Amino acid sequence: MEKWQRTVLGQDFVGFRTMPAFAKGGRERYGLAPDTRARFEHCLSESTQPDLPLPSRTARTYLDTLFFHPFEDGNARAAMLASAFVLAREGILLDQVHPLQTTRWADDAEGATDLAVLLGILVTATERRLSHGRHAGTGALPPAATTSGCGPRPWKGSHP
Repeated sequence: MEKWQRTVLGQDFVGFRTMPAFAKGGRERYGLAPDTRARFEHCLSESTQPDLPLPSRTARTYLDTLFFHPFEDGNARAAMLASAFVLAREGILLDQVHPLQTTRWADDAEGATDLAVLLGILVTATERRLSHGRHAGTGALPPAATTSGCGPRPWKGSHP
C-alpha cells in the first residue's frame, strides 16, 4: 500500500504514519499504539479468508483502511485501491464505482453491512453486463475497469 500511496500522492516516501492522525476537520482522531501497524496488517490479511463472501472481504478491507488511517494523507484513496486489489485478485473489475464514493464511518456496523450488500450488487451487475458484452448504460464494451470495497465488521470504541 505504501508503494501505491507514493504513486498516487506523487511523493518519494510515504510510510505508515508515526503520529496520531485527524480527519474531518479534526472531528475524528486516529490514535497510534505500538501495535497499530501490526493490527492493521493482520486485519488486511483477513481479506484472503475463503469462507467469507468476496463483497464482505472487500468491504472489510475498505473499512479497515479507513479505521486504521495508516497514512498522513490519502486514506480514502488508499481504501479504494486496497478494495480494488481484493476484487481484482478474484478477477473482478467493477465497471462503476460511483456508488461507493461516499463518506463511510468505520464504526458503523449497519453501514458496513450495507457496504457489503452494495458491493455484491455492483459485482453482480458488472458480471451481468460483461456477460451481455456491454458497459453500464451505454451498450459499449466495458473500459479497463476501476473498482472498490468489502464486508461487515462492527467496531466498538475509539479508533486505534
